[in-house]
Parts: sequence; C-alpha cells; structure tokens
Amino acid sequence: MCGIVGAVAQRDVLPNLVDGLKRLEYRGYDSCGIAVYREGKLLRARGIDRVAALQDEVARRQLSGYTGIAHTRWATHGKPATENAHPHFSPSTSEPRIALSHNGIIENHEELRADLQKHGYQFTSQTDSEVIAHLIDHLYNGDLFEAVKEAVEHLQGSYAIAALCRDEPHRLVGARDGMPLVVGVGQGENFLASDAIALSTVTDKIAYLDNGDVVDLQLHRYRVINSLGQRVERPVTTVAAHAGGIDLGLYRYYMQKEIFEQPRAVADTLQDVTSIMPELFGDSAWRVFHSIDSVLLLACGGSYHAALTAKYWIESFAQIPVAVEIASEFRYRDNFPSRKTLVVAVSQSGETADVLGAVQVAKQQGMTSTLAICNVQSSALPRECESVFFTRAGVEVGVASTKAFTTQLLALYLLALTLAQVRKRLSDQDEQRHLSSLRHLPDAMGKVLALEPQIIEWAEQLTRKQNILFLGRGMHYPIASEGALKMKEISYIHAEAYPAGELKHGPLALVCDEMPVVAVAPNDRLLGKLKSNMHEVSARNGRLYVFADSDCNITETSNVGIIRLTEYYGQLSPILHTLPMQLLAFHAAVARGTDIDKPRNLAKSVTVE
Repeated sequence: MCGIVGAVAQRDVLPNLVDGLKRLEYRGYDSCGIAVYREGKLLRARGIDRVAALQDEVARRQLSGYTGIAHTRWATHGKPATENAHPHFSPSTSEPRIALSHNGIIENHEELRADLQKHGYQFTSQTDSEVIAHLIDHLYNGDLFEAVKEAVEHLQGSYAIAALCRDEPHRLVGARDGMPLVVGVGQGENFLASDAIALSTVTDKIAYLDNGDVVDLQLHRYRVINSLGQRVERPVTTVAAHAGGIDLGLYRYYMQKEIFEQPRAVADTLQDVTSIMPELFGDSAWRVFHSIDSVLLLACGGSYHAALTAKYWIESFAQIPVAVEIASEFRYRDNFPSRKTLVVAVSQSGETADVLGAVQVAKQQGMTSTLAICNVQSSALPRECESVFFTRAGVEVGVASTKAFTTQLLALYLLALTLAQVRKRLSDQDEQRHLSSLRHLPDAMGKVLALEPQIIEWAEQLTRKQNILFLGRGMHYPIASEGALKMKEISYIHAEAYPAGELKHGPLALVCDEMPVVAVAPNDRLLGKLKSNMHEVSARNGRLYVFADSDCNITETSNVGIIRLTEYYGQLSPILHTLPMQLLAFHAAVARGTDIDKPRNLAKSVTVE
C-alpha cells in the first residue's frame, strides 16, 4: 500500500528518499515520485515504473535538495498514471508553492474539489489527494504548520500526509488520522515515514504519532500537537533496523526466501515458550482469559484463513464457542455483542484498516477484552488492543504472505492451548505432549520443504490450466482456501476452495479434464470421507493432485497423483500442509513468469478500506 518518506537535513536527502522508497516497495505500489526544494524552487520526478527507474531519472536530471518528500502510490482514485502519482503540487503552475504526499482516502474530496475550483484552483489529476495540496495552499498565510493544522480540520476520511513549502525550505509538516506515520529523530536532521523500516539507514530513533497528531519538523527540533491542539510528547523508542530482512541472499524471489525461512520463524516465535500460560499474551491476559465465555476472531485475507483454522483448535481444546468474522463485514453489520467475548484481531502488518476499524467497533459495543496477534511491534493494532502476542516472522517483503501466516497459526494454536489451560481442560501430561510437538515442528517443516522437486513437477503441469479446485475437510479446509488464495495471488490462475463434502452440491459440475483438483489429505478421522469425495472426482475423469501424509493409505493411479509429507502431525497438521500449498503456487507463478513478489493490483499492507 502507499508509502511516505520525508526528510529535512543539512545534506542532500535524495539518496535517503530513494532508499526509503526501496524499503517500502514490499508494500505494493503502481507509481512513485520525489519532490525536493532546491534554490528557491520545488522540483519533482514521477512515474509509473519501479523505484529503480525513478532513481535513474533523478540521477539523469541531477536532482538534489536538503528537504524533500517521496511516495509510492497504490491507486484508489484515478488509474496508475504519471499525472496521478505523488507528490502533488499546488498551485498547478510552473511555480508551485506546496508539495504534498498522502496515504489514505478523503471521503469528501468532491465537495472540497468543487469549492477549490471556485477559488481558481486547477486540478491535473483524478486523485482525492490533490485536493489536500490545494487546500493547504489556499489556507497558507506564511506558516505551513498552521495551514496544515487548519486543512486537516476540513478532511473526512483517513490520511497520513507530508507537506513541504517553497517559502519555508527547512521545514516539513506531517499529519495522521487512521493511517500510520512516524517521526525519525536524527542529529541536526529529522524524518517522516509511513513505516519505520523506511528510515532504517538514517536513524533508529522513532516516535509514533497518534491519530489526530500534526507534527512540525525542522533541522534541530520537532513538535507535535494532538487533535485538541495541545502540545504533546510522543515517546521516542529505539527500533531495530531489520536491514537483513530485505536482502535476498541466495534466493531469486522474496517469497521463495520467506517460504524457506518458516522453520526459523516458527522456532523464533516459540523461543520463550517453555510452558502454556496466559502471560504469553501479556500481563493482563490472566484476568481477561478468566472472565470471558466466547471468542470473536477478526481478520482479512490469509489471516482470515488462519482464524478459521483457530476456530477448530479453540473449540476442540477449550470447548468455548468461537465466531470468525471478515473484519470488513463485521464493521458494517448489526450483531449481538457480549461483554464476556474475547476479541482477537489477527493482522500481519498491524495496520490493516478494516481490522483496526472492526476492533474499534467492537470496543464501542462494549467488547473491551481485546487481543492483537501481529508481526510488527511498532504498528497501530497492538496499541489499539489490551493484550498482544507478537509473532517473530521478521520482515516479510513478498506480498503473498507465507511465514507471517504460519506464525499466525502458531500463535493461535498457543492461544487455544492457553484458553484450555485456563478452563482446566489441559492436563499437565497433555501440556507436555503439545510442547514436545511444538519443539519438533521446525524439523517437520524442513522435511516438507525438502519435497520441493516433486512439487515443481506438479506446478509445471498446473501452469497450463486456467482453473483449479482445492479441497479440504475439517480444520484443513481453511488450508485449502489459503492454497487457492496463494494460487490466485501470484500465478493469476483462477482457484477456488471448497469443503470436500460440498463437492456434490455444485462444484462437481465443473470437474473435467481441464479442471484439476488439489486435495489436502491428512491421515485424520475425516480421511475416509475425503477418499469418497476424491472418488467422485476420479469417476468424472478429473485429475487429482493429493498432498497426503506418509501413513495415508491412498493409492496413486493414472489420474491420482500423490505427494506424501511426514507422518500425521495431529492438531498441528494444518501448519505442515500449508507449506506445499505455498510451494505449488510459487512454482506455478515461476513457470508463468509473473511478478511474484509484487503481483498486479495487490498491496502488502492494506491501509485503506
């Protein structure tokens, strides 16, 4: 999703702005741009190519400046085009005064546009963001900070903005409401960014702005006022750079690297887990977990599939009712809240707008017992929730989530065991058995990843197809859904998942030579039922690709291919069966030559509705 970088310094900031944009590329974008102040003028370079092309352009034009802003845009209002790329200038003349970058959506942009046009402003883009630049220019009276502060009072929607003024060259002003924005604190220089990782080469001192904050950055100081107009101090924390997380090393693609990092990510997440106890989820978790009688899981995308899997675990282990909601739907429907519900919000980035909004709605309805499961410690979601569990997947660059997904599953598995322990449904013997399985999980994952050569053969066969069905039963149905999502995201092959028992209620009509079926077949109590569903496919000349456990009694035939994983791994089996789903999609995408790490139309961090 969109990214912002800004800097005010006593040296050329162009290299830092470009580097910051490169570090934000993983979020997804379709255009990018840079604006700097130099010798009394605002200068700009924009385009719809990658940041590397922008870097070549600014080098060709020999752009430089001590103050500047940069942006990667993911299109919402207006197609990907140079005129819609940020930063925007105002006025739209050869002598602009204001440069602005914006993340978010301005819901009242049409009314603002009409009013500004009456004042003579000409619009050169189709974006909602350009209205902010013109509005700031319209309100400007010699003080950029005051103009921005007044401008945001007219905005409805969500925003993180960075503004630069030609008449105040050693100054940047930022503001946020609903979108992330951080201050990077330097010596004789200061920075703005939508993500701390963008500033990892210039400072590790980060101050996180709250909703409603407006910040004034100058060379040797910065100040913040809150939504009430009061001067406030936002704590400065030291944030690890995570520089290694964006290095490809020996891999060709980030997704490939991150698939094979999963055993380490799981081991890191389990590093401090020596027993099952509420304190794993924060100091207040013991009190909260003893007071609730139901669980509500809120998530989007792949995180939603992790939450669906967790429903099976929690209800099985803790015997407590669980509801799973797509966050974007929960926000806008009538429901029946209970104060004794534990609201669990699952998000890799911690900035997913719909998840944040859903948590806020739940809290407004009186469901104040909230838990965040998140991979980014510096994000908004942990600050929104009462308790938190941080996964330790590390920086995930590929848009299609892999290691963040499996560590979410792990965190939710620990939550299920903890709720069972609190409800006295987990004996000491069972606890030790589960902990033993968890300790051996990274080794078991490594064995599954070693099957990559066989999976490559299947991927090369599937890449010639236009449609694929994925089947699973019980707690493996969400894993089949995740497999279908991965296939769609990066190979652009249409894929849909169904509970295998639903096959004869409609999807069976699609089965033929050109409709391959991928089945998740663990050796659990539902295997016999799944075999019957597989026979239904075979009888219609369908081609089956079956991921089975090594101890499954399934016979390979001319139209039934089998790749055998490890022995059945009990309740942790969904984590192991996730890995071949990822590898299958990845190698199908490789065979098709798609942009694997940055699939079209998608973004890593979905910070708008």
